Amino acid sequence: MSPRDRQGGKPGRSAPRPAAKPRRPPSAIAARPPKAAPAARPSRAESESLAAPALPAAVQILSVEPDEAGMRLDRFLQARFPGLAQTHIQRIVRKGEVRVSGHRAKPSDRLETGWGIRVPPLRLEGRPERAPEASEADAAFLRSLALFEDDDVLVINKPFGLAVQGGSGMTRHVDGLLEALRSRDGQKPRLVHRLDKDTAGCLVIAKTRFAAAALAKSFRSRATRKIYWAVVAGVPRVRQGRVSTYLARGESGENETRMEVARHGDEGASHALTYYAVIDQAAQKLAWMSLKPVTGRTHQLRAHAAHIGHPIIGDPKYFSVENWELPGGIQNRLHLLARRIVVPHPRTGRPLDVTAPLPPHMQQTFNLLGFDLSRFDPIEDAPEA
Repeated sequence: MSPRDRQGGKPGRSAPRPAAKPRRPPSAIAARPPKAAPAARPSRAESESLAAPALPAAVQILSVEPDEAGMRLDRFLQARFPGLAQTHIQRIVRKGEVRVSGHRAKPSDRLETGWGIRVPPLRLEGRPERAPEASEADAAFLRSLALFEDDDVLVINKPFGLAVQGGSGMTRHVDGLLEALRSRDGQKPRLVHRLDKDTAGCLVIAKTRFAAAALAKSFRSRATRKIYWAVVAGVPRVRQGRVSTYLARGESGENETRMEVARHGDEGASHALTYYAVIDQAAQKLAWMSLKPVTGRTHQLRAHAAHIGHPIIGDPKYFSVENWELPGGIQNRLHLLARRIVVPHPRTGRPLDVTAPLPPHMQQTFNLLGFDLSRFDPIEDAPEA
């Protein structure tokens, strides 16, 4: 046996034993720099602020893209600059600092592809940041209301008492809650129509600029079919008919709006057309009506129901029947539901047909009066225009 074999080495290989590493002196160990802590993940608000486009520090000209055609000027600016306060947008447009193809414009003006929008230097208005927990809670709340959702459209079942947009003293509303659903590229979902605060039911929201433009066009061209359910005082003698009037804003208190029937040519008067049908009745006391608005005027259905002498029960503005008492067991809340909406899908063009359930106070009334939800709704055959 060779000396290499006796030392434990393998025949034919010479692998010298590695020298032991010298011990590091204690002073060197103490001098080692501390290990860097892992970088903290940015919060949702920080991620969104990084994704949002920077506000211009100088005048710039923006071009309206094809998917932005038909948008209102104020909505266009909100979409391009998510951090910009609505009050600031209104102010710079009103002062003429924003120009559309070289001309002054109004916030409600509709834009066309290729138009140039002059935007002045902008600044944030110090909007308070929302806690991430609040944003997550708002997002979860909206998802819980979803009747339909895909990449382009969200249809929610708006509850009774929740405002769609903010106003004086209004801190919680759908438009504000939609901030929680802002996408990573800074796009906030947009309202494409409105419901009164106390009207429950189907509310359509566009999740992209493309969808907002297409849906807005569908609503303007009346390609959208809307059906409402209401419980009214008394029973109309004509069980199926139409109401055609002009409506204008009447005298009202601060932060209050009340529409009144007007004449053609009166200042601010707009034509309003509604088809209606009686589905069922409770003796001669109450009627379950289906309503199909052709136009979309403020408080149209509430004003029209009152105009024909059968106001919607629980309506604090338009109910004025003398010596009328609310039957026991029925809550004094507006009994108006945006029951169904049918709108062409912005991407496929196929009908998107969504139905909302009764809100709790109307379900209680239907149970009390014995109204059967499976009854035929005659308004289905009413004309669209």
